[in-house]
Amino acid sequence: MTAKTNLIFSFLNWIIKDNHQYQDLDRVYLQNRLLALIGGADVTEVVGEAADEPIALANALVDYAISQQQITDDQSSRDILEAQLLDFITPLPSEVNQHFWKTYHQDSAQAATDYFYQLSTRNDYVKTAQIAKNIKYDVATDYGDLEITINLAKPEKDPKAIAAAAKMAPATYPACQLCVENEGYLGRANYPARSNHRIVRFDLNGQTWGFQYSPYAYFNEHCIFLDTVHEPMHINRQTFANLFTILSLFPHYMAGSNADLPIVGGSMLSHEHYQGGGHKFAMMKALIDHEFTWAKYPDVKFGTVKWPMSVIRLTGTDQAALINAAAEVLQAWRGYSDASQSIKAYAEDGTPHHTVTPIACKNDAGDYQLDLVLRDNQTSAEYPDGIFHPHQDVQHIKRENIGLIEVMGLAILPARLLTELREVEKYLLQQPNEIAAYHKTWADELATKYQGQLTATNVENIVQQEVGHVFARVLEDAGVFKRTEAGQGAFRKFIATMQNSHN
Repeated sequence: MTAKTNLIFSFLNWIIKDNHQYQDLDRVYLQNRLLALIGGADVTEVVGEAADEPIALANALVDYAISQQQITDDQSSRDILEAQLLDFITPLPSEVNQHFWKTYHQDSAQAATDYFYQLSTRNDYVKTAQIAKNIKYDVATDYGDLEITINLAKPEKDPKAIAAAAKMAPATYPACQLCVENEGYLGRANYPARSNHRIVRFDLNGQTWGFQYSPYAYFNEHCIFLDTVHEPMHINRQTFANLFTILSLFPHYMAGSNADLPIVGGSMLSHEHYQGGGHKFAMMKALIDHEFTWAKYPDVKFGTVKWPMSVIRLTGTDQAALINAAAEVLQAWRGYSDASQSIKAYAEDGTPHHTVTPIACKNDAGDYQLDLVLRDNQTSAEYPDGIFHPHQDVQHIKRENIGLIEVMGLAILPARLLTELREVEKYLLQQPNEIAAYHKTWADELATKYQGQLTATNVENIVQQEVGHVFARVLEDAGVFKRTEAGQGAFRKFIATMQNSHN
């Protein structure tokens, strides 16, 4: 029989252990605060299965609150109460910031981020249990090992929560999910709980910015650097300067920005932010396939990258030279058109089509490496979702924008594929199935390609590998200069034009 424990007393021990704001003298005060949150009448009655860590105890207290009809049993209500409970074990923002920067200066940048990341996982702001549900594997391609993730971490929207949210008046606070006003925000049916959220402030070239981790991290220590002012994304010279400052502050992380235009940008264009973390992506490891020089920048190495998208890599030790060179590449690309490659800088009304996705890191030699991925967000009658966007024949696997993370070779694929690909496997084995119509053409191609080779033991691996090859095609679709002789020749023509026009 499983041992029973007093949930409040057990949770109180964690609060006092983890949050130095509280002491033993605060126990009665805290137990009454907890009772009020969970709808308990007597602290001695709140019992449940023993747990040895705070997240499990918090969830047991949430279950008790549901049993007392203190909250409804839907995901949003559960998340809000869990975050309120785990906020008790989370130090105040001022203490988090003080401890972070004290550790940074006394020990190291990595020791400081280790502290902050451990705090963010321990209080369940970073949802490690949900993240562990994601399906991940690598696929070898001509461009290196691409990383495939089927994203199962984010819970599906609960019908009750959707209905409740529909009845709510539109809200303007916080202005978006990246605003500093999210720190400690309760949450609501149509907005995530943030009571246990903390943001480290830092100076970024004279402006106050925030540093936090991503709740549903897509890679190791996936973090976000965010402007404390709610303003739209933009890519300019200052962007490159900011990325290098972040690298100087956190040299063990990479840092990059989504593009600043629709279709080729990320999902949060309304708030200036960058992403970073302790992961080495396939694109960062990709080799140079065409080196070139630029007389104006003798201390910068230039090259195009062997990658499905069109990438110019700048390498060197002089940040100022790299920033100036990157700004000129961006300026040249913004105004460049090449009808032979369907590349067009501006719409008829002057709306810009061109920008870059920049990614900065330190390479194995200790030099700065800045990859500038050329982006074009045109649409056409043939490609209404985007000329340089996943084309219709691969949208059964991926139809969303190709943002920073996927540009670098990590696919974030929708949860629907978990069940849909199983049906594809059954179809390939000629078993009864419910294959989605939009997968059938692809499945027929696979059946022909692997005729006589498919078995119950290898079909899953074959389908996974083929998903990876589709993702490579997705990235090729997003490449403005195609990996053909004509496309690469046009790429070199752009480079020559860039060099000649800015000498």
